[in-house]
Amino acid sequence: MKKNLGIILFVACWIVVAVVGCKPDPSLDPQQDNGGPVAFEVPQGWPQPVYTFQNNVLTQDGFQLGRKLFYDTRLSRDNTISCASCHQQFAAFSHLDHPLSHGINGLFGKRNAPGLFNEAWLPTFFWDGGVINMENQPINPIENPVEMDETMPEVIAKVGADADYIKRFKAVFGDQEVNSQRIFKALAQFMGAMISSNSRYDQYARGTGSLSAQELNGLTLFRAKCGSCHKEPMFTDYSFRNNGLIPDASLNDSGRAHITGLAEDMRKFKVPSLRNVDLTRPYTHDGRFNTLDAMLEHYRTGIYQSATLDTSLRNGIQMTDNEKQDIIAFLKTLTDTTFVKDPRFAEPK
Repeated sequence: MKKNLGIILFVACWIVVAVVGCKPDPSLDPQQDNGGPVAFEVPQGWPQPVYTFQNNVLTQDGFQLGRKLFYDTRLSRDNTISCASCHQQFAAFSHLDHPLSHGINGLFGKRNAPGLFNEAWLPTFFWDGGVINMENQPINPIENPVEMDETMPEVIAKVGADADYIKRFKAVFGDQEVNSQRIFKALAQFMGAMISSNSRYDQYARGTGSLSAQELNGLTLFRAKCGSCHKEPMFTDYSFRNNGLIPDASLNDSGRAHITGLAEDMRKFKVPSLRNVDLTRPYTHDGRFNTLDAMLEHYRTGIYQSATLDTSLRNGIQMTDNEKQDIIAFLKTLTDTTFVKDPRFAEPK
């Protein structure tokens, strides 16, 4: 009797497994679509983020919707430019080798496209800090005439005419309505989850990796000569500073003063994070320097004196040739290869 009961139980369990195993995979299965689930965790030793997802709960469906929108060229007027056109994953979501952003019809913007990562910690967005909430950021490139040159009503119409989008919006928001707020929330879920925190420097800081003697000396020099503006662990203090660039008359960019209207903010730009800096060339708000060596040489010998120049740069940054090379060696340890190869952030197939 016990033997027969065992057989019955075995067959019953096999039937259950077979039925469950035959169910179709979810259309947005994170294991198949992204290589892993989406989670937002503050890395050890980091400050708390500014954007907390409190009013935009991060979900797999929401992340996937934002991911599709990020790579969709239909967000531009002529259906040729997506967010990813100027923010390429292999370049830490910057525009490698392009000094200024490129838009529709081959038009050029006025500023360099920065890398996108650790966006949830940003108190302001863009080089001039003109936006203070990640959910409000996307409308600027979408409606900028030299970038995507589209209107939100047209974006909503295009997205709303796509059956797959309708299904995704319903999964995320409970119904199939497409509106600008929901588009921006979805994009915020995708961009906000883009955390870069696994460089060789991070591994060293966590005690799970090591740096060479040259890199360690570069770290010491970096902390002494650059760390007041590029503070660890974010490698920026998010302030706005005039870093002594000779003004480009063709761009006539007033920087932070464009937002505040204050003379004291003339030609001040946001201090960028130096994470992944070896991947995000060219450098500065107008992309004028193509190498890290040229960037550091500017701070050593090329400071342009003006009324709003940051006081810490009045005499430049003193460093020998060897010290400069050691700092560069350290800066290269800030490259997060895990992040730039993470399939979760790649273009959906």
